[in-house]
Amino acid sequence: MNLRPMILTAALAACFAAAPAVAADNPDAARLSQRLTALDADSTLNTFAAYERLQARQAVSTLDQAAKRDRPGALYVAERRVAIAESAARTQAMQRQVDQLDRERAELLVEASQRDAARARAENERLRLQAQMQAEEAERLRQQSEADAVAMQDVESALKGVAGAQTARLNAARDRQAKLAREEAELVTGGKLPTAKRDSRGEVFALDKGSFGSGKATLGSGAQTTVKTVAAYAQASSSPGVRVDVTAADAKLAQRRAEAVRDALVAGGWPQGQVQVNGKAGKADRTELVVQSK
Repeated sequence: MNLRPMILTAALAACFAAAPAVAADNPDAARLSQRLTALDADSTLNTFAAYERLQARQAVSTLDQAAKRDRPGALYVAERRVAIAESAARTQAMQRQVDQLDRERAELLVEASQRDAARARAENERLRLQAQMQAEEAERLRQQSEADAVAMQDVESALKGVAGAQTARLNAARDRQAKLAREEAELVTGGKLPTAKRDSRGEVFALDKGSFGSGKATLGSGAQTTVKTVAAYAQASSSPGVRVDVTAADAKLAQRRAEAVRDALVAGGWPQGQVQVNGKAGKADRTELVVQSK
């Protein structure tokens, strides 16, 4: 049990009880006692700087009881203690307000990012359905024009133009969704996603070579944060799965490293059943996280 708050409370209560006993022939002690009383009565400040207020009460009591020859020094100490108590109470109250504002700001930023990502996903789905309907209509038109070779060429040309424009819009929507998902993941985890590339597997994130120690299968703290950020990104982009491909000096070490990355993904909130791990022996150490697309 932490006894310090109880001791401070009891000491402050004793000082408050003794406050009316300030001698009438010591106006400095009475003045400083009134400042402390005003601080205690201020509902916005009286919950802060309990220790400093206790020290100030003790200093004022010492001033009140001091002989006349000792009063100048006791007055200096008492004034400093009272000023420190007032300043500490105001500072702590302001710091609590700043902390609350910081928390509210972070919550608003995350909420705004999530709304933007949701809108991007909805737009992506709308464009996908639109592209699907246009493709179905295009197939119907192509079948109707098979008998006429010239008409077939015209229709095919028109369809290619429509498909190209629609594909460009769909790709732009996907890029925007990926950008918003990246911003959301980095904002939520406080980490930074590595530069990604796309290949036949999906969107590939490569960890730094220093993510594992030489011959070790334990992720460094920075690499763990990066993996958790990838997990948040995969969630924000509605990925169907994540694949971990690791190459190391031998297959067993590579497999252990792949499993360590999988565990970090799960710790970041990604479902374990949607992670594939693959470790194999190779000449160069390489750790890649592949975020699969729909």
